[in-house]
Amino acid sequence: MSTDTLQASARTALACLDLTSLNDADTPADIEALCARAQGRFGPTAAVCVWPRFAAQARALLPAGIAVAAVANFPAGGTDTERAVRETGSIVQAGAQEVDVVLPYRDLAAAPALLAAVRRACAGLRLKVILETGELHDAAAVARASRIALDAGADFLKTSTGKTARSASPEAARVMLAAIAADAGARGRVGFKPAGGIRTVADAAVYIALVAEHLGAAALVPARFRIGASGLLNDIEAVLGDAARPLAGSTY
Repeated sequence: MSTDTLQASARTALACLDLTSLNDADTPADIEALCARAQGRFGPTAAVCVWPRFAAQARALLPAGIAVAAVANFPAGGTDTERAVRETGSIVQAGAQEVDVVLPYRDLAAAPALLAAVRRACAGLRLKVILETGELHDAAAVARASRIALDAGADFLKTSTGKTARSASPEAARVMLAAIAADAGARGRVGFKPAGGIRTVADAAVYIALVAEHLGAAALVPARFRIGASGLLNDIEAVLGDAARPLAGSTY
């Protein structure tokens, strides 16, 4: 990958980054640090993604231009609709703009009803549906889960929670993006979010290229593309820092 391409990928990844902290031991101090990092010297991230209990704090700490996302039915992706709706309601009440909900991937038959209830509970907010593709058996299962999420009114299809052994993969991404592109009602509206295991700009560039291939370069904006990651920002800043560093011998 050329230096120019790497730097362009870093800029896209930063603008579309959901800077994430979903550790069990997260504290208010951790969230304060996360929100400060989301407002770095190279520009803001698209959003921060946190547990529902931290959504109000994050909203208070961030400017309006950085969205707050929080998770529901996370990470297990169970079939308890009442719990998923309750968690979604707390996210709405906290003033967040986005809900990342885990589809019941172990029981796809239960998924439509749960997602429909969550969609109603967060009307007006951006709904990202996590398919947990690493735990689905094959491409056909990923395609089925994608179809269920689209039918339920998802605004984004997201690959993974980052809490299982297998997270985002280009193979699953292709299936999900093809499902979006094949749906007349989704192809110009629904976004895609890879998450889990994306640690370098080179990793992110794989998904940037896939989105451009399936949805067009115009989809490489925060409204249509996100990357869920906690450590990726380190490499983005390293790449952009190298770009900003004067050449040896320069007087500028």
